[in-house]
Amino acid sequence: MGHRVGPVAVTRDGAVDLLRRYHEALNSHNVPALMAMYAEDAVAVSPIFHTLKGRPAIQESFENLFALVPDYRVDPNESLFIYEGDRAAEVSTASATRYDALFGVPSTEHRIEYQIVRLLTFKDTRIVYEQRLYDLAGVLERLEKVRLDDELRVAGDIQRTLLARTRHRGAYFEAVGASVPSRAIGGDFFEYADLASGAFGLAIGDVSGKGPPAALLAAMLQGMFSMEADTGHAPSVTLARMNVALVKRGIEPRFSTLFYGVLAADGVFSYASAGHLPPLLVRRDGSVERLSTGGPILGVFRDAVFPGGQVTLDAGDTVVAFSDGMTEALGATGEEFGDARLMQVAASQRGGTPAAMLDALFSAVREFSGSAATTAVDDLTVTVVRFGEGDGNR
Repeated sequence: MGHRVGPVAVTRDGAVDLLRRYHEALNSHNVPALMAMYAEDAVAVSPIFHTLKGRPAIQESFENLFALVPDYRVDPNESLFIYEGDRAAEVSTASATRYDALFGVPSTEHRIEYQIVRLLTFKDTRIVYEQRLYDLAGVLERLEKVRLDDELRVAGDIQRTLLARTRHRGAYFEAVGASVPSRAIGGDFFEYADLASGAFGLAIGDVSGKGPPAALLAAMLQGMFSMEADTGHAPSVTLARMNVALVKRGIEPRFSTLFYGVLAADGVFSYASAGHLPPLLVRRDGSVERLSTGGPILGVFRDAVFPGGQVTLDAGDTVVAFSDGMTEALGATGEEFGDARLMQVAASQRGGTPAAMLDALFSAVREFSGSAATTAVDDLTVTVVRFGEGDGNR
């Protein structure tokens, strides 16, 4: 009478070795080597492939996995292994680039990492049961974050396109501007307009809040301004019309500040402000004035009035319009950059080009903020317009 041979138990060392070979085969996408570790009647349960019965079904799942994510791999150095009898649990970090939709989230074509748990049962040194558990919350969070990052990148590209005309020259002026959002996209904007009268219009706005909601409203206001500027109305009338249109839309609790100025060939600068910080008028002799005439912010009071102001520029005079992110930039001690520093820098650059003045203003804020400049809490926007230094004065 022969002896009955029972199942061959897997020792801890044997399980560790099997797991090592499993990782090697998984990372090299070696399906035959993987299948050699499973029993013929093995069962695998997966959130993606559900219940798989038998080696052929498990093999097909691996083939589909590697087809869907050609760069799938696990990091054995990040694994946690627990062994008890004929069972083991392994926690590792998987990474892959998903080119198709996953769990209802569109493809991002970016690499993500997530945690995966494998519960294994061994018999005769092979896997007879495997349950795969994914950190689905983590997977979805990472997929969603990458998707949002992609959308924000595209939105940022579009916003930069809208602000692409950062330098503009006419027969009697030169204008330069720049906007640096605190996030991927921001709520500041500026716009130039060549008016039918031959005058030059410039606007700078600052929408409340940050991120996508502020950027959407900024884009809308920029478009509204472009259409209103074409009508040729005075700045005070233009702001009043934009305010009514914004109030009608009822975009609460969003509002915006806006400054609009029109420079004529004779040097007359007409302007109006909707709650925006008063721009600087830097005279050629170094004196600095504030263009403070204006009314309340846009989008709050339907019948708001925006008084207009007027000043005459001489050749070499410069108008500097800016958002509050410049003056409210914080230094290492928590002190704000402030109006006085901004005026001092602008005045010191009156003899240079508009571009040099713009660069000096941003450099001064960055130097003042130090390491905090990389984590600015507000958008930074400046536009500089010099009278008497356009194409007709070269």
